[in-house]
Amino acid sequence: MSEFRSGEEKLNIVTQPTKGTSITMSNIAKAASIAAIAALTLAGCAANEGGSGSLTGTLNGAGASSAGSAQEAWIAAFQTANGGVTVNYDPSGSGAGRESFFSGAVQFAGTDSSLSDEELALTSPQCVADAGFFEVPVYVSPIAVIFNVDGVDALNLAPATIAGIFKGDITNWNDAAIAADNPGVTLPDLAITAVHRSDDSGTTKNFSDYLSKNASAVWDAEVGDAFPYSAGEGASGTSGVVDAVTNGIGTIGYADASKAGDLGTASIKVGDAWVAHTPEGAANVVALSPRIDGRSATDMAVAIDRTLTDSTAYPLVLVSYLIGCNDYQDDVVGALVKAYASYLTSADGQSTAATSAGSAPISGAVLDEAASITAAIK
Repeated sequence: MSEFRSGEEKLNIVTQPTKGTSITMSNIAKAASIAAIAALTLAGCAANEGGSGSLTGTLNGAGASSAGSAQEAWIAAFQTANGGVTVNYDPSGSGAGRESFFSGAVQFAGTDSSLSDEELALTSPQCVADAGFFEVPVYVSPIAVIFNVDGVDALNLAPATIAGIFKGDITNWNDAAIAADNPGVTLPDLAITAVHRSDDSGTTKNFSDYLSKNASAVWDAEVGDAFPYSAGEGASGTSGVVDAVTNGIGTIGYADASKAGDLGTASIKVGDAWVAHTPEGAANVVALSPRIDGRSATDMAVAIDRTLTDSTAYPLVLVSYLIGCNDYQDDVVGALVKAYASYLTSADGQSTAATSAGSAPISGAVLDEAASITAAIK
């Protein structure tokens, strides 16, 4: 694949309507919708070589908002190298992105929550029957516990304390549990407003999984894309949570660390140490975690080990996957997806995300495997 440049930007981030139906076989998109999104053209026979200048057409994707900054940078670089291609990505959330893919509304999706067994049993009108899906990691990032409390610049929060805050058991900033995590820190007598994702979100699933594994006595709800408790305030998307925390008083939330901006971010307890989020800490967790059992050769879903006690690891982490068809019904669509996916799973693509979004670049054998999978897309 040719080198991709990050020069002149030609960026197309659009908001597409999110379908409100559940992901079932009966909700496959109508033929007219499929025809509209498949109306792509391809010039030349070297279509699968990204950066060759031979690609033309439009590619639509949707999904995880956490990787929004990375998608913006990827799209800009990819379109610079392929002037005839437009890539649209709707950061509608992981759940909505997967639904859009299975309905046929988009050709690929980004998700912070790996495909479930139920989803793996579905089909998409985009895919050749029985060809299966690819699911490759393209973005690894810590989830930051963000806060906005006047007079408090740094916080330590143990898993049980975080769980108590977001479940609604801990409601004031001078609570004894927060004070115990932060000896010597003056905490205000101020009500806590805990902000969670109101939409189905892979970030929520990762956050909930971390608390379930490390504070199960408090966080006793089922782990899933939906926030499991009624406490606190909901906000849509990563940007919604960040905005609510930024503009509130005594607020706390969770979001991809690349979006934390000037907000305070808490250190979490790992073993006996207080550990701040870093891309390196996130990468270490993924490197030390096993794969999910029973997946196909083109599915690289990771079972993240949230209970590591190594202080070089930061277990509150998300892995964002790119998902699509191994074999597309439309060869033109397949060529475009192959080119874009191959860029995301290249060293250049990972460097672009690390520079623009502060993610942990995937490398070594993991990146080689992902690149091999995307190179085989048809």
